[in-house]
Amino acid sequence: MTSSGIFQILLFLVVLTLLAKPVGIYLLKVYNGEKTLLDFIFKPVERLIYRVTWVDPSREMNWKQYGIAMLVFSLVSSLALYAVQRMQGILPLNPQEFAGTSEHLSFNTAVSFVSNTYWQSYGGETTMSYFTQMTGLALQNFMSAAVGMALAIVFIRGIARFETDKLGNFWVDLTRGVLYVLLPLSFLAAVFFVSQGVVQNFKAYDSAQLTESFVVQVDKKDGEGNVITDENGETVKEDQGVTTQTIAQGPAASQLAIKMLGTNGGGFFNVNSAHPFENPTPFSNFIQMVLIFLIPAGFTYTLGRMVKSQGHGWAVFGAMTLLFLAGTFTTYWAGNNGSAFGGLSANTPWYNTTLGIAMLFGRFFMIIPMLTIAGNLAGKKQIPPSLGTFPVNTPLFTVLLMSVILIVGALTFFPALSLSPILEHFQMYAGQTF
Repeated sequence: MTSSGIFQILLFLVVLTLLAKPVGIYLLKVYNGEKTLLDFIFKPVERLIYRVTWVDPSREMNWKQYGIAMLVFSLVSSLALYAVQRMQGILPLNPQEFAGTSEHLSFNTAVSFVSNTYWQSYGGETTMSYFTQMTGLALQNFMSAAVGMALAIVFIRGIARFETDKLGNFWVDLTRGVLYVLLPLSFLAAVFFVSQGVVQNFKAYDSAQLTESFVVQVDKKDGEGNVITDENGETVKEDQGVTTQTIAQGPAASQLAIKMLGTNGGGFFNVNSAHPFENPTPFSNFIQMVLIFLIPAGFTYTLGRMVKSQGHGWAVFGAMTLLFLAGTFTTYWAGNNGSAFGGLSANTPWYNTTLGIAMLFGRFFMIIPMLTIAGNLAGKKQIPPSLGTFPVNTPLFTVLLMSVILIVGALTFFPALSLSPILEHFQMYAGQTF
């Protein structure tokens, strides 16, 4: 740890805290349908979308209707993204002439982006065309983030409302989240990132001659492109000289902006924001971190306003901040010495299929109970506070909330960790591995 590093962390928290209130107020206006500064631009577009899609913005839904609409939208989005990837080879904006991705990779990627998981079994610059990156992946960066924001606001409505089964309209929340929040902020962020040196073009990849060539071992293939194996089933290797380096190009800045703002991941390049074309300066790195936390921080203030207890919102913000600090300083102290399973090739039928199923369960089987809780809370009567009421705007609530998060997290992950990384760590120290 250094004083400079600690100062940057504290500066980040100060900036985020200062932005939480204005962002929270703006989110409140957006989802309550109140007038905003951007109405003169987006209000006509919003009305047109409702007219074309036959959506009645005044008709609110109960939790079941809201959930069904969300599931139908997610299903259609998954099928559309799957189709774009499969047909990539015949679609435009493909200067590298990438072929369509395999069935299992297309399934995995579609589920990953629609579920807001953004696990990647591929390298973006070596697999996806510009068309797929923009109309498929970046589009879902917007849509899946907007779905998550809609679910956040509907849960807040469940807490704030009483004696009703109405929680809002999914299509309205989705539309307003994209138009009034994600689009304008992403546009501003993308322009900023271009000013910092993030690439934004449709050029074919460049090739640079290396000053010093080297040799690598690659899988040997036959004339039809099939990998050759020996009599033991092992892959046959051969030497290959490397004399040039391919420098990827593409519309990275526009995707980077919504990737960060929507807490998406799923970057344009394989190493995401560790790539100099995606994160070229310390300033761009700082703004990217702010964008990741901006909307979640704002929602805590929105929560306080909607439930008419601003202390409740700050208590939740406090819990999030303390957990963030604990994780950040632990990682900082450890020097980020972890394993990314970098030697594991996840782009196989087994991994892509099973991970895709896991992401479906992890996303949607958690959402349905959450919507049920929101509907149940909204239907209850409002009871005035009394001596037996547990206050949710105190440090005690913050501590209890953190404790529940840590306990649930431990029960979820610790059993699996005990069977693999933790066990291997102790075995390594005992000299039984490696």
